[in-house]
Amino acid sequence: MPTRIFDILDHILENHPRDDAFVFKRNGNWKKFSTEKYIELVNLVSLGLIAMGFKKGDKIATASINNRPEWNFVDMGMSQIGVIHVPVYPTISRRDYQYIFREAEIKLVFISDKILYCKIHPIISEVDKIKDIYTFDRIRGNNNWYEIVKLGRKNKNKLEERLKEIKQSIKPEDFTTLLYTSGTTGFPKGVMLSHRNIISNVLASSKLQPLGPKHKVLSFLPLCHIFERTSNYQFQYSGTGIYYAESFRTIPENLCETKADGFTTVPRLLEKVYLAILNRKSHSKGIKKKILDWSLQIAGEYPLNHKLKASYKLKRKVAGILVFHKLRKAFGGKVRFIGCGGASLRTSVEKVLWTAGIPVFQGYGLTETSPLITLNHYPLEKSYIGTVGPVINGVQVKIAADGEILCKGPNVMIGYYKNPELTRKVLDKNGWFHTGDIGKLQNGNFLKISGRKKELFKTSYGKYVAPQVIENRLKESKFIEQLMVIGEGEKFAGAIISPNFDMLSKWLETIHKIKIPDRKKLIKLPQVIARFEEEISKCNQSLGMQEQIKQFILVCEEWSVLTGELSPTLKLRKHFILKKYKELIKNIYNPTKEK
Repeated sequence: MPTRIFDILDHILENHPRDDAFVFKRNGNWKKFSTEKYIELVNLVSLGLIAMGFKKGDKIATASINNRPEWNFVDMGMSQIGVIHVPVYPTISRRDYQYIFREAEIKLVFISDKILYCKIHPIISEVDKIKDIYTFDRIRGNNNWYEIVKLGRKNKNKLEERLKEIKQSIKPEDFTTLLYTSGTTGFPKGVMLSHRNIISNVLASSKLQPLGPKHKVLSFLPLCHIFERTSNYQFQYSGTGIYYAESFRTIPENLCETKADGFTTVPRLLEKVYLAILNRKSHSKGIKKKILDWSLQIAGEYPLNHKLKASYKLKRKVAGILVFHKLRKAFGGKVRFIGCGGASLRTSVEKVLWTAGIPVFQGYGLTETSPLITLNHYPLEKSYIGTVGPVINGVQVKIAADGEILCKGPNVMIGYYKNPELTRKVLDKNGWFHTGDIGKLQNGNFLKISGRKKELFKTSYGKYVAPQVIENRLKESKFIEQLMVIGEGEKFAGAIISPNFDMLSKWLETIHKIKIPDRKKLIKLPQVIARFEEEISKCNQSLGMQEQIKQFILVCEEWSVLTGELSPTLKLRKHFILKKYKELIKNIYNPTKEK
């Protein structure tokens, strides 16, 4: 049984060797790496790094625009010799790169390609301890990662015994990776995880999903994020082949090409599929529209506990034949497992996918918990739509008096890097990690998240509001791409809304025969304002008085990671948004504007 990350290598070689351990697409062709080749390259990277003088405790950073096998080769190569892997997002700011490289005392950086090289190379010269930069793609005049492989091969006979000694000296509790959380404000926090933290999560989660040596997955979430990284380890441990998507844009095409049996994702990608169905509905007429309406109604009736009556099974089958078989085909036709995390998935989306025969299982966790705390899973008695599932094996959860979720187990981090004070704030003397999330156990077993504790705000009337709950309900609207609920210290809750401009433009052109390419003018149209008032009014009917949105503003920008409104994990960067729209927010709470 593996106790350290690199023990996975011996496990898969003995139990699940395959010729497509890793597969990626280059120049239009899928290229395979076998288990044997994978392990060979990992060992040569380890030997090469030793030959370069790297030792236990040194830190090496990686940054890659897309997922690729080379990331795993250098990751495991570091792991085997006790070098701390510091993976960073390719989308972070220059300031964050400088901060991470300096605080972590990075000595070497691996990057994916020329685009990232041009971004990061100027920063490298400003950080004293960094010795060099190596690229995965071949770039003329620059160091390539394969030079380290060649150095390892050259020194194999001389250093092989030394590698064995180092591997034997590494303990399960040893610090193995430093992950900087994106955060919503200020500088990122460095989370220290051990081999035991991650391996405990790998072993527990491997028993909760149906994929094994006969299956393959498509990987596209950033490997620098602990969710995708631990999932990749878990799929390796289970003997599942890992195929890497070319980019986010090619995910649908790659799913169909590979006929993947599963993948891990964040809610936003699944919600876009749902919005595409709604878009079809809005452009359908006659019998087609009636069939779509009826099928979506059937999806809405899908039971939260998965207990299907015979009469419902028949209606679901008909809806599948008429409409939802196309959805399954779009996912490649073979999907047996989708792991979803990072944020809350809308219940309506979850129901549509299950009605279509696409099993999606929500889970919950944080970087600090390696990451999984809970996960819906098979058998379906262990899954409940609208929740993030039961607690995984070996982990404990309790709900504090104020509703905060506390977690304890082998998955909980060592602590925050160079920040014992912050560590003490979240890890109490009894070993309970304070997640900062508010939730409750539904039916005594399934965890349901209400929102972030620090994001709860109090109106001037002393009423608490959980913005995430309201945001998720409003995002049920096909016209809303992103939004943020505000109202701290004010008389009522308001909202800043970034519309779904594609959907809005099509609606205007189809219904009102208006075509306005200028978004600044579009969001001021009376028809548009009235439409959003209608959407908000519909949502308000299901909310308490203090939660209802009384005023809103529409903005003409699409929110993204690149423009700063979203973190690399697609969460709202609320402090940034509040600062950006400070003047517009004043208009919401101007007494003369109140409704």
